[in-house]
Order: sequence, then structure tokens, then C-alpha cells
Amino acid sequence: MQRRDFLLAAGLAASAGSPAWAQAGYPNKPVRLIVPFPPGGPTDIMGRTAAKAMGDKLGQQFVVENKAGAGGNIGTDAVAKAAPDGYTIGLTAISSLAIAPHLYRNVPFNVAKDFAPISLVGTTPCMLVVHPSAPFTDLKGLVAYAKAQPGQLQYATSGIGTSNHLAAEYFQSVAGIELTNVPYKGSSQIVPDLLSGTVLMSMESSLATTLQHIRSGKLRALAVTSAQRAPALPEVPTVAESGYPGFVVETWFGLVAPAGTPAAIVDRLQAAWAAGSQTPEAQTPFQNISGNLRVQTPQEFTRFIQAENQRWGELIRKLGIKAE
Repeated sequence: MQRRDFLLAAGLAASAGSPAWAQAGYPNKPVRLIVPFPPGGPTDIMGRTAAKAMGDKLGQQFVVENKAGAGGNIGTDAVAKAAPDGYTIGLTAISSLAIAPHLYRNVPFNVAKDFAPISLVGTTPCMLVVHPSAPFTDLKGLVAYAKAQPGQLQYATSGIGTSNHLAAEYFQSVAGIELTNVPYKGSSQIVPDLLSGTVLMSMESSLATTLQHIRSGKLRALAVTSAQRAPALPEVPTVAESGYPGFVVETWFGLVAPAGTPAAIVDRLQAAWAAGSQTPEAQTPFQNISGNLRVQTPQEFTRFIQAENQRWGELIRKLGIKAE
């Protein structure tokens, strides 16, 4: 799809419907906010934070429903197929909105046509985390170990097609190594196996579920994929400064409504998040997971999604990555 057509489709999705009643009476009952990953992970934390912030500003309860599976696609599809009345929205991520369309043959939703973008909510770096029994203590050691045993080193991710999976695939390509992905339904389900040593390594999409264990010494962080070091763990180097200049990958999360949701409702939700995001109650959870809180207009988020589709589509084609 051409850029102009993408923006037109997304714009129509956001503007359909009559806005008059929406401004006056919305919301007059609880709003369901679908999070397409299990409780406890970064998507869930950001979803619950956004739900509380918007609910406080709009004077109505936002009820979070976790609907995990397929790298976030099951829950995201549930948003796409919901009634476009503003009472079902979703907090979804890069995995479904920018990666899945280029990785899977049959994605059950069309990113350009099935959603009304509301706002970007936040970003987090990915982080390579290992069990202390791993026979390496830094990225250089990991690469040497992986080269000596191609395909033998397993790493956990939140699912095939998630940003941490693609970050690991990208790293393998630049480092010239071969690792084996072990997909889970979400970060919160990885940690028990990581702590027990059942899986030796994980490419985590945030620090939400591992920070306390890293600080206690039960897990070890090797590197972060952001351009700068994570404020919560300033001693952990970036992948770029560990010998791979220019390597930057961040996971992003955003609010979407079903296509056809009235523009007035979309704008009202965006305004509620923009105002709610300024409160300490919203900012603290992001700081706890080294996340960067973000706010965009629906139009800005539409353009952002389009640009990310282009970026990840090109990378997936270049690396020949295919869903298993």
C-alpha cells in the first residue's frame, strides 16, 4: 500500500461517524481496554497506566482485559473486530502494528484499514538478560560462545514476530551468529524459566519483569538495544557501544480503536491520555521499567505506524525472516 493510501485509510477510520453525541455523552459506561499480552509485562503495565490515567480524566472506569497469544495478534484482532463505539479500545505494540503484516501470510487484521490510531503511549529498550550460570559475562563472550556452537544457544522471547524476537534476529545478522528462539506468550511467563535456568537467555522487551532479579544478582544483564544506557541500570552497556555501532531497537506501544470510531471519541481519548500522562501516577510506572512515556496526536501516530511498517518490512525482507 502506498503512503498516501495508508494515511487516507487511517484518516477515514478515525473520522467516520457523527461526533456531536460523542463529545456530549462519551463515555457514559465503562470502557474495555484490551491488552494483547499476559499481566505483569511492559504492555500490561502501560495498558493499566493508560487506563487509570484516561479513566481519571474522563470520570469513567477503564477495565483492562488481557487477551494474550500469537505475539499480540489475538488481542489486537479483538480490537479490530469490536464495535466502533469507543467502548472497546486496545493498547497494542510494534509487534502487531508494524512487524506482523510483513512476517505472516495471513494476519487477521489490516493495520491501515481496521484501526483508528489514538496515540503512541511509550517506548522501552530491549535487553539481553542471562542466567548467572551462562558461560559468558558480556556481549563479546556471548558472540564467541554462539560462534563455537551454532544454533545451540537458546533464547526466550515474548513470541514470534515480537520486537524482542526481531531485535534478536537483527543482532544475529550483524554479529554473524545463529541462536534458537524459544517463544513464550509474554515476558511475565519467561522469568520463572529464566530464574531456574530452564532457558539460559532472554531478549526482554523491557526491564519490568527482570529489574529486581538483575539487581539481586539472580539474573545478569549483558546489553540494552537503545541508543543510550537505561537509567535504571547505567552500568549495563548498549549493544552499539559493545562493538556494533548504529544498532538501535526500541519496542513501542500505542492506543488504537476500531476503524469507524467517531473522530470526536478518538480525540477525546487522546486528550485524556495527553492530560493523564502528565501526572506522577502515570509517570512513575514508566520510570520503574525504564520506559519513555510518549504522547502523539492521532495524525502523528498514524504517520509513525506507517514509517515503522516501512522500516521493519524492509528489514524482514532483507534478512529473509519468516514465521515458523
